[in-house]
Amino acid sequence: MYAITPHQHSTVRTFTQQLSSTVSPSVAERAVQITAELAANAVLHGRVQGRDFRVALTCAAVSGGVRIEVTDPHGERLPTPSPGPGGIPSDTASGRGLLLVAALADRWGVEPYPPSGKTAWAEIGPGGAARSHEPGPPTR
Repeated sequence: MYAITPHQHSTVRTFTQQLSSTVSPSVAERAVQITAELAANAVLHGRVQGRDFRVALTCAAVSGGVRIEVTDPHGERLPTPSPGPGGIPSDTASGRGLLLVAALADRWGVEPYPPSGKTAWAEIGPGGAARSHEPGPPTR
């Protein structure tokens, strides 16, 4: 006996990003870690039911640097890298992501994304410039 089984259709989203192969390995390695941390934060802390987050990677062909932006819809509370009084307990499984971003990025910050979101961004240059956290919008 031959029976036709109903097939359910599902929506599949695919993300593809082509990056220049001229980015130095040290920049690429740092970019991978920073992108993972910022995206994980968007999923864990920036989630709003029914709304997505966005990842943007920009490669500056002239300088060989990379800019990473992760935008999520939850902008009421902007993140800070400082663990607060008493630090982060050693047995805590989370809470170190932005400390890692601050250590790996040359510059990073968080800015509002109207109407209700935020964008966490980080910049990495091939020279490993002095690291800084900038609370406001970056200079482009």
